[in-house]
Amino acid sequence: MAHPRRPPPLRGDTPATPGPEADTAVRAELARLRDSIDNIDAAVVHMLAERFKCTQQVGHLKAAHQLPPADPSREAQQIARLRRLAENAKLDPAFAEKLLNFIIAEVIRHHESIADGTGQPTGATGE
Repeated sequence: MAHPRRPPPLRGDTPATPGPEADTAVRAELARLRDSIDNIDAAVVHMLAERFKCTQQVGHLKAAHQLPPADPSREAQQIARLRRLAENAKLDPAFAEKLLNFIIAEVIRHHESIADGTGQPTGATGE
C-alpha cells in the first residue's frame, strides 16, 4: 500500500523536521522562558514568606486578645477579591481560589498553634 504524499509546506509553515539551527533556537527560547519561570517562582516564594510574616503577627495579635484563629467573613471577602483579581489577570479563578484556600488553611493552622501556646507549626516561617 502506497503512503499518501504530504503536501509541501505552505508559506510560513515550519517543516516537520526542523534543522539544527531551528533546534538551537528552540532550545535557546526554552532556556529563556524557563529562566523567567524560575525568577517568577523565586518571587512567589519570597512574597509568600512576607505574607506569612504578616499573618504570624496577626496570629499573635489574635491570641493576645482571645480572638478566634479563623475569620470566615474575612476569608470569604479575600476569596471573592482574589477571584476578581484572577479574572482580571486572565487566570482561572477556580485555581486562584484553591490556592488561597490552601494558604488560608495553613494560616489558620499557624494561628491555632500560636493560640494554644505551642508556638509555630513545624516548617513555619519566623517573625
